[in-house]
Amino acid sequence: MAGNRFRYGQWRGGPDPLAPPYEVQAAVDQVGAEVLAGGSLRQALRDLLRRGPQDRGGLDELTARARRLRREVLRRGGLDGAVTRARALLDQALAAERDELAGRQDDAARFAETVLDNLPRSTAQAVRELSGYQWASDEARQIFQRILDGLRDDVLGQRFAGLRDSARLAADPAVQERMAAMMRDLNDLLARHARAEDTTDAFAEFMRRHGEFFPERPADVDELVDLLARRAAAGQRLMNSLSERQREELAGLMRQSLGDRLAGELAALEGNLRALRPDLPWGRGERMQGGRPLGYGEATGALDEVAELDDLLDQLGQAHPGATLDDIDVDAVARTLGRDAAADVRRLRELERELRRQGWVTRDAEGLTLSPKALRRLGGTALRRVFAELTAGPRGRHDLRSAGAAGEVGGASRPWEYGDEQPLDVVRTLTRAIRRAGPGVPVQLAVEDFEVVETERRASAAVALCVDLSYSMISQGRWGPMKQTALALAHLMATRFPQDALQIIGFGRRAATLTQQELAAVEPDLAQGTNLQHALQLAGRHLRRYPDAEPVVLVVTDGEPTAHLDPDDGEAVFCWPSLPETIEATIREVDRLGRYRATLNLFMLGDDPGLRRFVDAVARRSGGRVFTPDTDDLGEYVVSDYLRARRGRR
Repeated sequence: MAGNRFRYGQWRGGPDPLAPPYEVQAAVDQVGAEVLAGGSLRQALRDLLRRGPQDRGGLDELTARARRLRREVLRRGGLDGAVTRARALLDQALAAERDELAGRQDDAARFAETVLDNLPRSTAQAVRELSGYQWASDEARQIFQRILDGLRDDVLGQRFAGLRDSARLAADPAVQERMAAMMRDLNDLLARHARAEDTTDAFAEFMRRHGEFFPERPADVDELVDLLARRAAAGQRLMNSLSERQREELAGLMRQSLGDRLAGELAALEGNLRALRPDLPWGRGERMQGGRPLGYGEATGALDEVAELDDLLDQLGQAHPGATLDDIDVDAVARTLGRDAAADVRRLRELERELRRQGWVTRDAEGLTLSPKALRRLGGTALRRVFAELTAGPRGRHDLRSAGAAGEVGGASRPWEYGDEQPLDVVRTLTRAIRRAGPGVPVQLAVEDFEVVETERRASAAVALCVDLSYSMISQGRWGPMKQTALALAHLMATRFPQDALQIIGFGRRAATLTQQELAAVEPDLAQGTNLQHALQLAGRHLRRYPDAEPVVLVVTDGEPTAHLDPDDGEAVFCWPSLPETIEATIREVDRLGRYRATLNLFMLGDDPGLRRFVDAVARRSGGRVFTPDTDDLGEYVVSDYLRARRGRR
């Protein structure tokens, strides 16, 4: 309206309602950073949700709050309050009765005193013996009645929210009669439901007749069972939490307060609920402490809160197979942890949905995993890291029109250019010099005289990258650089050299081919053994599928071969120190690769003397080379070597 004045300031009511949602690509990069550092792919995805993007509002924070609240509930007070209260009321009633009897001089008064003096020490047994006692004191009778009425109202009020007005229940026997009829009908309804009968009409009729006892208005039998079963389980949990003596006392008092009919119907109801919801914590107990004894309703209410928090902790834990954020009861989060916590859960759900909707993650039987789209982004990140370290220069260029250094000679030559690595055409070089300067010796050569041999180089390469997956790779901090190297090479070949064929082969005690997705998720092989023989065998199969491509084999390892495949049964044979049979089997695969004229280069991580002797021998035998990069330089070495190998056989 005209004349109104407004003041604006910083929002202080919680999370900024106008803040943008989590940046999905940033979340993917957060996962990728953990994977490239050597972390587990699935663990990285779980950590994203556990810590939350930008380390805020994740499941771990909510779990910590739920655990803290659970500890607070368990310090609320003692669970034996119902028995303690009954004992205190009984003592008050007996004191008032003795005062009344002391003023009387008849034999009946003396007999009554004898009865009171010989009461059992057990509160429940004393209450049972006094159930037929004729009280002389009206005050004592009223106090004693409070024991029975109070406990009955607590028990039934805890089970049925519509009966929490204890005064109405205690004072009106008609309500108790309706209560017994309701429980009889309820037990009949649950028995029919347990037999898988159609109870739709029966439930509607039950709610029409007894809906006053259920202000929660359950929509069907299942909701009704869920409602009642949790409360019954809390009552049983209270009994389990007491000592044997306290349990006997409370059970006896409950039988006295409820009467045979209500107690029988309530026991039958608990049996039906146990059968329908056996997964609830019927057999568990809790240890609570605190200076204030809790009554029956307070104690069961506290235990119900603990049970709900336990369920919530299980949901937040996401530990069972196939767990998703949709398993988390947002309403329960709001009830127990507050609306801001429920908002955090909704944001995490939205993040997961966006990751899936935009194609960054997929879900399989084991949970979330990165999609091919995300792996391409991850590979691109790895490649950028590698290229950031590469020295600028001709070695990074791939020009198909340049002649190969060791391809098939085509019979032609061309003038030499700065940076050429092709061999000189000696005849044509000398011919050019003689034509320029005339015949005579010695022949005077000038720069413009040099010609290099034109070769027909192969336009594609078949590359086998063999990576060591043994446990020593992760224990020595080499797991992350290995993954980064393989993903960078895969991305480089897929984006810049799609005509090349890459096969990633991981080897521990046995070897296996890996997709990029499998490589990102692979875990170290805890079984001892480094089976390079099997890895080279798989590499040879890959090269044979591309006979016209440049064959390149790159091996990244930190240990000498200690395993090979038995030629008879194909089982992996492990021994350390290495068996002669293992070395011989590995060398045979090296020789087979040599027959394909494959480039075999080895990248040795670590300074193991046995590994050094082995790789040097392999390099001499195959004509390959040995690199000993620092762990942080592994990607640069491997990618650079691949780029050089594509330019021609060395």
